[in-house]
Amino acid sequence: MEFEYQEEYVKSSRGVQLFTCRWLPSDSSSPKALVFICHECGIRLARARYAVFGIDYEGHGRSSGSRCYIKKFENIVNDCHDFFKSVCAEKDYRYKGRFLYGESMGGAVALLLHKKDPLFYHGAVLVAPMCKISEKLKPHPAVVNILTGIENLVPKWKIVPTKDVIDSAFKDPFKREEIRNNKLIYQDKPRLKTALEMLRTSMMVEESLKLVTLPFVVVHGDADTVTDPEISKALYDRARSKDKTMKLYAGMWHALTAGETDENVGVVFADIIAWLDKHAAEGNLVVEPLHETFNVGIQKLPTPPPAAEKHSHRNYLCGFKEPRTLHSAM
Repeated sequence: MEFEYQEEYVKSSRGVQLFTCRWLPSDSSSPKALVFICHECGIRLARARYAVFGIDYEGHGRSSGSRCYIKKFENIVNDCHDFFKSVCAEKDYRYKGRFLYGESMGGAVALLLHKKDPLFYHGAVLVAPMCKISEKLKPHPAVVNILTGIENLVPKWKIVPTKDVIDSAFKDPFKREEIRNNKLIYQDKPRLKTALEMLRTSMMVEESLKLVTLPFVVVHGDADTVTDPEISKALYDRARSKDKTMKLYAGMWHALTAGETDENVGVVFADIIAWLDKHAAEGNLVVEPLHETFNVGIQKLPTPPPAAEKHSHRNYLCGFKEPRTLHSAM
């Protein structure tokens, strides 16, 4: 099944130019539901008849801002919140179910979006989410105190030592090399402020896991060394959701949907789509529509985006015309 891919730039309430995109089923039938992705690609979901919407975070992909610099993680969450709600206010989508989809750092974004408006979304797909710092990786408090003391002096300093995430995340060597050759992938050391914001956010999300109430499925590779599988287990155990599912995949690494063999990727997506189909089925959802006058401060920029294209075989990610890519290597 083909899909239609569209691009558009918007301006946030903070005046930041952000790149957005959408993958839509190309046939005449109405989409089953809306899926809002935080950090991933929507092709397979569009082919499964979901309308998928993505946004490049500030400083990531084709959005404006210093490369992979996160001044406040809250800004990322607010930008996603505003853009996703602006889509829900569109006439064609007001009565559609709404699902979040977050991978890695995007998992934290998805959980914080749920925390911001607990009743708005009907469910979430979380893939190796960054929702807790593994005990094996927690920095010593003394180190954190030292870095915190200088973060406002040199916030963009590329000082934080880190292992090569691409080598640790992408199991398939061919796909690993594709990622390395993508010029929009940030492969330098994390900036000081960014690293501290990620640490604080992970700790904050961990503390609020018991507040998670929406239906969700969390999937994780049991050989993941980037986000320890214990993180997903903590989410599953602590969340108050009555409808929750966890799936562990033997021998799989961090990049479940982009860095595994095609066969493994197919297995993961089959599980994800089966979960979405069950929860988006007609009669299972009650949708409170947003009104046409709803305004969240998102401004569509006048420069027209490239004409909508139809694709049948190529893989695209929000912000990139490269196969199987991610917003950043973080």
